[in-house]
Amino acid sequence: MFKEFRKFILRGNVVDLAVGVIIGAAFNSVVQSLVGMITQLLPSNGGKFANAHFHLLGKDIVYGTFINAIISFLLIAAVVFFLVVQPINKLTELAMRNKDTEEPTTKKCEFCLSVVPLEATRCKFCTSKLEAEKPKAA
Repeated sequence: MFKEFRKFILRGNVVDLAVGVIIGAAFNSVVQSLVGMITQLLPSNGGKFANAHFHLLGKDIVYGTFINAIISFLLIAAVVFFLVVQPINKLTELAMRNKDTEEPTTKKCEFCLSVVPLEATRCKFCTSKLEAEKPKAA
Protein backbone atom coordinates (compact mmCIF):
# COMPACT_ATOMS: atom_id res chain seq x y z
CA MET A 1 0.00 0.00 0.00
CA PHE A 2 2.89 2.38 0.73
CA LYS A 3 4.32 1.77 -2.76
CA GLU A 4 1.00 2.72 -4.35
CA PHE A 5 0.83 5.88 -2.23
CA ARG A 6 4.38 6.84 -3.17
CA LYS A 7 3.59 6.20 -6.85
CA PHE A 8 0.51 8.42 -6.56
CA ILE A 9 2.40 11.24 -4.82
CA LEU A 10 5.27 11.21 -7.29
CA ARG A 11 3.02 11.30 -10.36
CA GLY A 12 3.53 14.36 -12.53
CA ASN A 13 -0.01 15.64 -12.00
CA VAL A 14 0.24 15.74 -8.22
CA VAL A 15 3.67 17.39 -8.22
CA ASP A 16 2.55 19.97 -10.80
CA LEU A 17 -0.57 20.71 -8.76
CA ALA A 18 1.48 21.13 -5.58
CA VAL A 19 3.85 23.54 -7.30
CA GLY A 20 0.86 25.46 -8.70
CA VAL A 21 -0.73 25.78 -5.26
CA ILE A 22 2.52 27.00 -3.69
CA ILE A 23 3.11 29.56 -6.44
CA GLY A 24 -0.55 30.60 -6.20
CA ALA A 25 -0.25 31.21 -2.46
CA ALA A 26 2.86 33.34 -2.96
CA PHE A 27 1.16 35.21 -5.81
CA ASN A 28 -1.88 35.79 -3.59
CA SER A 29 0.19 37.58 -0.95
CA VAL A 30 1.69 39.86 -3.59
CA VAL A 31 -1.74 40.70 -5.01
CA GLN A 32 -3.24 41.25 -1.55
CA SER A 33 -0.51 43.76 -0.72
CA LEU A 34 -1.21 45.51 -4.02
CA VAL A 35 -4.93 45.60 -3.16
CA GLY A 36 -4.06 47.13 0.21
CA MET A 37 -2.10 49.90 -1.48
CA ILE A 38 -4.87 50.61 -3.98
CA THR A 39 -7.64 50.69 -1.38
CA GLN A 40 -5.66 53.27 0.60
CA LEU A 41 -5.65 55.50 -2.46
CA LEU A 42 -9.43 55.33 -2.88
CA PRO A 43 -11.27 58.33 -1.39
CA SER A 44 -14.00 56.61 0.66
CA ASN A 45 -13.20 56.56 4.42
CA GLY A 46 -9.53 57.22 3.78
CA GLY A 47 -9.32 53.98 1.83
CA LYS A 48 -10.33 51.78 4.76
CA PHE A 49 -13.14 49.65 3.38
CA ALA A 50 -12.78 46.86 5.92
CA ASN A 51 -14.83 48.78 8.51
CA ALA A 52 -17.25 50.41 6.08
CA HIS A 53 -20.83 49.74 7.09
CA PHE A 54 -24.36 51.14 7.13
CA HIS A 55 -27.28 50.79 9.52
CA LEU A 56 -30.40 48.93 8.43
CA LEU A 57 -33.25 48.07 10.77
CA GLY A 58 -31.05 48.63 13.79
CA LYS A 59 -28.25 46.36 12.54
CA ASP A 60 -24.81 47.21 11.20
CA ILE A 61 -24.31 45.84 7.68
CA VAL A 62 -20.58 45.61 6.97
CA TYR A 63 -19.93 45.87 3.24
CA GLY A 64 -16.27 46.90 3.29
CA THR A 65 -14.85 43.39 3.17
CA PHE A 66 -17.07 42.67 0.16
CA ILE A 67 -15.67 45.71 -1.67
CA ASN A 68 -12.13 44.61 -0.79
CA ALA A 69 -12.88 41.12 -2.16
CA ILE A 70 -14.24 42.58 -5.42
CA ILE A 71 -11.17 44.80 -5.85
CA SER A 72 -8.91 41.84 -5.10
CA PHE A 73 -10.71 39.64 -7.62
CA LEU A 74 -10.50 42.27 -10.36
CA LEU A 75 -6.80 42.87 -9.72
CA ILE A 76 -6.01 39.16 -9.72
CA ALA A 77 -7.96 38.69 -12.94
CA ALA A 78 -6.18 41.63 -14.57
CA VAL A 79 -2.72 40.45 -13.50
CA VAL A 80 -3.37 36.87 -14.63
CA PHE A 81 -4.79 38.07 -17.96
CA PHE A 82 -2.03 40.57 -18.78
CA LEU A 83 0.97 38.74 -17.31
CA VAL A 84 0.04 35.10 -17.97
CA VAL A 85 -2.73 34.63 -20.56
CA GLN A 86 -1.65 37.31 -23.05
CA PRO A 87 2.03 36.23 -23.20
CA ILE A 88 1.05 32.56 -23.58
CA ASN A 89 -1.37 33.47 -26.38
CA LYS A 90 1.38 35.44 -28.15
CA LEU A 91 3.85 32.55 -27.81
CA THR A 92 1.26 30.08 -29.10
CA GLU A 93 0.48 32.36 -32.03
CA LEU A 94 4.18 32.64 -32.89
CA ALA A 95 4.61 28.87 -32.70
CA MET A 96 1.55 28.25 -34.88
CA ARG A 97 2.60 30.88 -37.43
CA ASN A 98 5.72 28.89 -38.28
CA LYS A 99 3.68 25.74 -38.79
CA ASP A 100 1.11 27.46 -41.01
CA THR A 101 3.71 28.81 -43.47
CA GLU A 102 5.05 25.38 -44.34
CA GLU A 103 3.75 24.10 -47.66
CA PRO A 104 2.42 20.54 -47.69
CA THR A 105 4.81 17.94 -49.10
CA THR A 106 2.30 15.10 -49.22
CA LYS A 107 -1.19 14.41 -50.54
CA LYS A 108 -3.76 11.66 -50.17
CA CYS A 109 -4.30 9.11 -52.89
CA GLU A 110 -7.85 9.63 -54.12
CA PHE A 111 -8.36 5.87 -54.53
CA CYS A 112 -6.98 4.30 -51.34
CA LEU A 113 -6.58 7.49 -49.21
CA SER A 114 -2.94 6.67 -48.39
CA VAL A 115 -0.46 9.50 -47.93
CA VAL A 116 1.99 9.86 -50.83
CA PRO A 117 4.55 12.51 -51.85
CA LEU A 118 3.13 15.55 -53.65
CA GLU A 119 5.08 14.87 -56.88
CA ALA A 120 4.10 11.17 -57.05
CA THR A 121 2.50 9.98 -60.30
CA ARG A 122 1.59 6.54 -58.90
CA CYS A 123 0.40 5.53 -55.45
CA LYS A 124 2.95 3.27 -53.79
CA PHE A 125 0.15 1.43 -51.98
CA CYS A 126 -2.50 0.77 -54.63
CA THR A 127 -0.42 1.66 -57.75
CA SER A 128 -3.16 3.89 -59.13
CA LYS A 129 -2.15 6.68 -61.52
CA LEU A 130 -2.13 10.10 -59.85
CA GLU A 131 -1.83 13.59 -61.21
CA ALA A 132 1.51 15.04 -60.16
CA GLU A 133 1.25 18.29 -58.26
CA LYS A 134 4.22 20.62 -58.18
CA PRO A 135 4.97 22.34 -54.87
CA LYS A 136 4.29 26.06 -54.98
CA ALA A 137 7.42 28.17 -55.26
CA ALA A 138 7.82 30.83 -52.63
